Amino acid sequence: MYKLYSFLIFSVVFLSGCQSYFGPSSLKNTHPAYNQAIVNSLNQQMLLNLVRLKYRDQSYFLKIGSITSALTMAANLGVNSEINMGPAAGLIEPNVGLSYVDRPTISYTPLQGEDFLKSILSSISLEAILVMSQSGWSVERIFGICIERMNDLYNAPRASGPTPSGEPEYKEFKQMLALFRELQLAGNMEIGPDQDSKTKKMDLVMLFKSADIDPGVIKELALLLGLFEQGNQGSERVRISNNFLNLKPDQLTVRTRSISSILFYLSQNIEIPEAHINAGLVTVTRSAQGGAFNWGDTPAGSVFKIRSSDSFPQNAYLSIPYRGAWFYIADNDLQSKSTFMLLMQLFDLQAGQSKFSGPTLTLPVR
Repeated sequence: MYKLYSFLIFSVVFLSGCQSYFGPSSLKNTHPAYNQAIVNSLNQQMLLNLVRLKYRDQSYFLKIGSITSALTMAANLGVNSEINMGPAAGLIEPNVGLSYVDRPTISYTPLQGEDFLKSILSSISLEAILVMSQSGWSVERIFGICIERMNDLYNAPRASGPTPSGEPEYKEFKQMLALFRELQLAGNMEIGPDQDSKTKKMDLVMLFKSADIDPGVIKELALLLGLFEQGNQGSERVRISNNFLNLKPDQLTVRTRSISSILFYLSQNIEIPEAHINAGLVTVTRSAQGGAFNWGDTPAGSVFKIRSSDSFPQNAYLSIPYRGAWFYIADNDLQSKSTFMLLMQLFDLQAGQSKFSGPTLTLPVR
């Protein structure tokens, strides 16, 4: 009987310890798993929608509204006894039970209506581009995918929708981006807010440290953008506007893309299986010479490419199956991975403007 009491005391202490350890331990084990699952799910959704757009299929976004995980632990301790009326002694058996249950509930919210308008169809603000340019991103990458027009330079505007049949206009814009990147790397260009001395209004300004800039670079920018003309080569501040109805000298007038048009633009440089091309499932863009146009030459295509394979790609950073083929971003394609990361940040930045109206689809996971 003494041994039974000792066992019961030990069991009570053991089960109490398990329950006190249960909360911290479950958080440690489940939080990284949920975090990774959410990242993978959102990345795959974005990649899938990019591929859908190339095939002119409908894109669709589901936001993860919330994840609620009910973690329960039950413990029981008891004694089973059997009393014999005969000469044999009675039987006493202790029993211990421990159970663990994880019941996650995931809520999905379709992106539609006003949320869709603000997140997907509205142009990215100049302030948002400023934030990204100040957070360490290459101005060549940001401008190359986010800006559709700057003054009279065009960044493949026809690529902002379904694949065009003819070659887009982009070469001078790409040339300008290279000059901006050169200035950024040399520390001779900054973008930030500045107050107009006359209107007292805060405007975005591009600042050039003209004393440190190669005169040849300034001259080339002047020819491309029409800036610093009429003897204004010493000008250091260039105001940035998005009002094409009120053009001013020595001003950068910019038209930004929406997330939707960025998605279309990035989807142009997808490697399509030959069988799908022969079946007429996608539009093949033709160059001025009549051959197939290489979207990898455009500002967006030069920093982003989606490959395809008949079988599951072993070297994929991210992959999805679609229409009998696998589409993926190669794990060693650092340019495409960087651009995809930037795309996700821009999407989150735009989606942050939306007001949450509650989930419309809640699924308990069993």
